[in-house]
Amino acid sequence: MSAESVNPVSVIYIVLFYAAIAVLIGGITNKVLQYKRVPAPLKIPVTPAPTTKAGVVWRLTTEVVFFNSLFRATKWTWIFGWIFHVALLLAFFRHLRYVVSPDSFLWPIVSLEVVQSFGKYAGFAMVFGLVGLLGRRIFVDRVRYISSPSDYLMLLLIIGIAVSGLMISYVAHTDIVQLKAFIMGLFLLDWHNLPTDAVLLIHLTLVLVLSFIFPISKLLHAPGLFFSPTRNQVDNPREVRHLSPWGAELEAKDGRNA
Repeated sequence: MSAESVNPVSVIYIVLFYAAIAVLIGGITNKVLQYKRVPAPLKIPVTPAPTTKAGVVWRLTTEVVFFNSLFRATKWTWIFGWIFHVALLLAFFRHLRYVVSPDSFLWPIVSLEVVQSFGKYAGFAMVFGLVGLLGRRIFVDRVRYISSPSDYLMLLLIIGIAVSGLMISYVAHTDIVQLKAFIMGLFLLDWHNLPTDAVLLIHLTLVLVLSFIFPISKLLHAPGLFFSPTRNQVDNPREVRHLSPWGAELEAKDGRNA
């Protein structure tokens, strides 16, 4: 489709999507590099900690998949948080159908009935988990004391995304074929008109807002977990002296000057 035939609303969202993708990728990359550069001068793994690198890999894997430390800390938060994240993963796989073409090697996985069916109902589980996490911040005194306005707004934003997504599926249906053509066109630089249903535009607007603020929000705990010295360090302070790269450089410099 030529640029002249794309309506103004579609043009606005095309520009916003490209800007959001640039901010999201650039912001996350910058933050990950910042995490990587921050020195870890102390050996501070939270015990009981693994004593081998393979154990660290297993610890991080189970932490990502099962939220082990959260389970040990508070069962109610673990229930709501784990349900939300699993539902988010299912919804992500369901949404891949908008960016994966039928001739892609990923299509057999994306088109699986289990992915599409469970993904369709994952929105309800997302709302359940998010409402539970919001209630925790409102009714648990120690959590409410350390909560900032942004914590509440972030939860409300994601709840809005989940609810508007459910409305598209069950209340205000949109033209899925045209929507997929629009999304695919963003990646192929072959732009198409976006359906102008109000609920869809609200859903996409909230997603764009989340994309813009994600790199500067607490949601960056996702990649940050892998750089946490309390989780990614081997518990071997008696066997191996811990020396950060910058510390090794200073020690070598002092040795040359001695």
